[in-house]
Amino acid sequence: MHISAGRPYPLGAAYDGNGTNFALFSGCAEKVELCLIDDNGEELRLTLPEVDGDIWHGYVPEAGPGTRYGYRVHGPWDPEQGARCNPAKLLLDPYATAFDGQIDGHPSLCGHHPDDVNRPDERDSLGHVPLGVVTDPSFDWEEDRPPGHPYHGTVLYETHVKGMTRLHPEVPDELRGTYAGMAHPAVIDHLTALGVTAVELMPVHQFTQDGFLTDQGLSNYWGYNTIGFFAPHNAYAADRSRGGQVREFKTMVKALHAAGIEVILDVVYNHTAEGNEMGPTLSFRGIDNASYYRLVDETPAHYFDTTGTGNSLLMRHPNVLQLIMDSLRYWVTEMHVDGFRFDLAATLARQFHEVDRLSSFFDLVQQDPVVSRVKLIAEPWDIGDGGYQVGNFPTLWSEWNGRYRDTVRGFWRGDQGTVGEFAERLLGSSDLYQHDRRRPRAGINFAVAHDGFTLRDLVSYEERRNEANGEEGRDGESDNRSFNCGAEGPTEDRTVNRLRARQQRNILTTLLLSQGVPMLAHGDELGRTQQGNNNVYCQDNDVSWVDWDLDGERAGLLDFTRRLVALRHAQPVLRRRRFLRGPDEQGGRVEQAEAVWLRPDGRLMAEADWERDDAHALALFLCGDQIQGEEAGDAAGNGPVDSLLILVNGWSEGVEFQLPPVSFGAAWTVVLDTADPDLADADEVEFKAGTTVGLTDRSVRVLRRTHGKR
Repeated sequence: MHISAGRPYPLGAAYDGNGTNFALFSGCAEKVELCLIDDNGEELRLTLPEVDGDIWHGYVPEAGPGTRYGYRVHGPWDPEQGARCNPAKLLLDPYATAFDGQIDGHPSLCGHHPDDVNRPDERDSLGHVPLGVVTDPSFDWEEDRPPGHPYHGTVLYETHVKGMTRLHPEVPDELRGTYAGMAHPAVIDHLTALGVTAVELMPVHQFTQDGFLTDQGLSNYWGYNTIGFFAPHNAYAADRSRGGQVREFKTMVKALHAAGIEVILDVVYNHTAEGNEMGPTLSFRGIDNASYYRLVDETPAHYFDTTGTGNSLLMRHPNVLQLIMDSLRYWVTEMHVDGFRFDLAATLARQFHEVDRLSSFFDLVQQDPVVSRVKLIAEPWDIGDGGYQVGNFPTLWSEWNGRYRDTVRGFWRGDQGTVGEFAERLLGSSDLYQHDRRRPRAGINFAVAHDGFTLRDLVSYEERRNEANGEEGRDGESDNRSFNCGAEGPTEDRTVNRLRARQQRNILTTLLLSQGVPMLAHGDELGRTQQGNNNVYCQDNDVSWVDWDLDGERAGLLDFTRRLVALRHAQPVLRRRRFLRGPDEQGGRVEQAEAVWLRPDGRLMAEADWERDDAHALALFLCGDQIQGEEAGDAAGNGPVDSLLILVNGWSEGVEFQLPPVSFGAAWTVVLDTADPDLADADEVEFKAGTTVGLTDRSVRVLRRTHGKR
């Protein structure tokens, strides 16, 4: 093989139909060798002949799709100054679009000598690291189009490629746990029947295993350990040919799009799998350590860590910003994904030590003609000082609303003094987002996510059961705001189990009735349990995988959830584009306001009512009279939009509600009741204005106005 000068752009391995251009950034390198690895594991080293602006590059005509490669970077080794070049380590291309193989934990992966951190380790790591693979970008997308669901019509479904499909009885064995499994008709049918409009996939970027886990027979199941920001994780591919994971991922996206389901990726741009100074040298550390990572100013041998994972990417370095933006654009333009959820997004805003909402990263996203047009969701916190930033992200972004999660859990647990904030969360959290003209879409509402108890466990355990994780039960969140309903863990007590079933329905109902964007966690509609483990990041087994065995109770919960999501889609008053106006804001008659809060006795909630510690019940009137046009959705042109009355009782005893006077509506029909999930003969029961309706302890009832539209 021979190598010519090639081009400095694009970075990575770019196949053009005749050969491949290789380009790598390193500001500290003195020489860069491209290493081509044949089928027998033999290595051919070719020195990249040109460097422009710290981009080393070369063109190899003989290198085509399927070619495996890596790099060796020659340069300074001086950990005290942040330099860690070591040509004995075969390095992964940060821009590789596919990888072959996995790391195996061999001691040669360490960059420094085992007896002296200031000396380089001279053992060759070839054979112990995955290899980059040159891929062919061509793919027949046919008529693929992004579904383009508006935020107010979106229902998110957080899921895991392997966990969602590993136990599905209708997915063939060889496809379970893979992208092809996610694209299987049985899985897509479940999603469409449930009514979700977007899947939020937990990390699918190429990630590595942690040595401390594999030593215990565990593994990194969640995948928040990225090493390749352009490559689909190869272990999730049924197609094990070189580059097959790229084709399989694209096929999955095309199938989901055909069903009207968007694909959003949970991405981890805040750190990499190399960890701190004691971690392996796999890629970035050996290419240009001081450019890619935030180092401690006074002692550059150590890493500045705001993620709890050992390192943080240096977001103020232009080549790091370029890497992230190039990655995001690649997944949108080449892989057709519809958006991103950014793990520990506060770290992305840290240009120095503070969280700066106008950091370079957010400026770049704002002006990018590709990335700015897809769904952008932040996990708005990290573990650094000032890292909790719920409500403080730029207007373009939506955020996981951690305040929503905590409030809803506390209310249904029966905490004192929660009714006021519960009402705020139900109407979209205007206190968090309205101050800078953001809309309800800014809040991603959730009560349960991958990190923590499942919904079923939230109402079954008050203490975490994490001993299987090998950390003596100390890991995971200790404050879960959970309520076991009278017994810890599994029980045969029918009263406890009935309450647990109702509490699951209550939380799901609250979520789907709230303004903003709801997010379900996979399996919660099936009553999934993790046996009390609230941190299954290392449990790649049936503890974390979705159980598809539907007994009577689980089938009932699935049916209830489907009807609940359908209710949200059918009722425009539950998914408004802007924050609702109450009587004081809108003027006119009270019953003409978009949202009216009522006490159980039918009177308007007063300031003193919100401040009562013993208040656990209230009613919400949502008026549909003035909803028109696109916001009305399918209801436009089909007659008036329904008005709803939502009765909520979070207390441990039943409550009598007096329906509002006839000016709000002459008659009401029950459309949903968490205490009567089957709603037997509900359509035949009509309640007149001003009459009294009894509500079971800890339950929600939704009524639709059947007469009296003004």
